[in-house]
Amino acid sequence: MKVGVLALQGAVREHIHILERSGAAATAVKRADQLRDLDGLVIPGGESTTIGKLLREYDLAEPIMQMHRDGKPIFGTCAGLILIARRVEGLDTPHLDLMDITVKRNAFGRQRESFEASLNIAGIADNFQAVFIRAPYIEEVGPGVEVLAELDGKIVAARQGTLLAAAFHPELTDDLRFHSYFTKMVQESLVTKVNN
Repeated sequence: MKVGVLALQGAVREHIHILERSGAAATAVKRADQLRDLDGLVIPGGESTTIGKLLREYDLAEPIMQMHRDGKPIFGTCAGLILIARRVEGLDTPHLDLMDITVKRNAFGRQRESFEASLNIAGIADNFQAVFIRAPYIEEVGPGVEVLAELDGKIVAARQGTLLAAAFHPELTDDLRFHSYFTKMVQESLVTKVNN
């Protein structure tokens, strides 16, 4: 089971470390040809506008969308959530247009307003210590989207089929539960592929 971490910005090493501790072979991805051998992909935080620009510059957008069409799980955290969203407030065109959600950017304030909160995440973890840094939140979800966690009435984690999204940074904790859930999604997609 090979999971890539998009290495354009963000806490790439931290994601790789926690994925490996969750039982996956993890690798940093910077080129489109590296996506072909992967069974899943994590899109980490950073600055969504910059990452979106680099996705186009390095011709990564279409191969990532193809991964999704092939049923390979994709996990977007913080800016990654913005990148996989179908609708982003203040943006005319979505980046990857994958998940049926509407996202508000920097919704919890700027960098200095970063904070931690304990979340109950449906099917994943109770009392998960979530780190929010210039975090977005999900304003609306489509009919196929399952809300996994809320904070003060705002959606901060969701799943739609093989897509997983978190408004926070699970890689910045020692808690494996969120990444273990994603690696389980990757395993399940491999089993489905074999059975088909």
